[in-house]
Amino acid sequence: MPGPTLANAKTQMMKNMTRLIFATLACAWLSLLSLPTHAGVIVHGTRVIYPAARQEVMVRLENRGTRPALVQTWLDAGDRHSSPATASAPFSVSPPIFRIEPHQQQALRLRYAGESLPADRESLFWLNVLEIPPLSADAAQRNQIELSFRTRLRVFFRPSALPYPVDRAPAKLQWKLVAHAQGWALQATNPTPYHVSLASIELLSDGKRFSKAANTAANDSLLMPAGDMKQFVLPLLHHCPSGASTVAFTSVSDFGARIPHSAELPPSCAK
Repeated sequence: MPGPTLANAKTQMMKNMTRLIFATLACAWLSLLSLPTHAGVIVHGTRVIYPAARQEVMVRLENRGTRPALVQTWLDAGDRHSSPATASAPFSVSPPIFRIEPHQQQALRLRYAGESLPADRESLFWLNVLEIPPLSADAAQRNQIELSFRTRLRVFFRPSALPYPVDRAPAKLQWKLVAHAQGWALQATNPTPYHVSLASIELLSDGKRFSKAANTAANDSLLMPAGDMKQFVLPLLHHCPSGASTVAFTSVSDFGARIPHSAELPPSCAK
């Protein structure tokens, strides 16, 4: 009968398509497993500090790979999905696109365009470095995928007349324990004009250590912006400590050094 025969044919067609899609994805995954997982072009430094009085700031790149690479650079104001065509930031970077040979270096020149920015606190931008490796003959013959690598570096625009040096900012962070849906959280307030970069946060209480919960949400970054307040969840802390507790945290300096700090908490929790 034509009805069941047509239905059977459609069912078999769907099965064949499913097998084809699965096989294609499997081949793509296997090709990815054979690729290197690191970029050849690296950026010297962990962040960029741009003093407002400077005409330009230099950032050094180095190709530590064995092949030349095409590199594209741009700045954005916080949109990680930005591209050179869509990004918006009051800076120019030169050269915007270039080829870098193996074991060679390239200097980027960042220039502030002079648009109005707050004079009483730092402003944060991001430098994007996109490495596009050339398609090797071997990869072409094996139908392999060549991966591009994108690095995003924080750029801190620092006004000239801030009231005290940046290294005094981490000690001025204000901490307290607050109730949270997942347990208890450390609430941090940054009253300073500087963005404070943190590498780790722990609560020391009753002889135990409680670390900040791992969370990939964009608003759960360990960066404390100037004038901002954040909560860092401690899910394993199930009750408010009855005695005094200590916050142990590590800040990151302008030069990438990790500096330990501690702050005493009062023996009470905000409900």
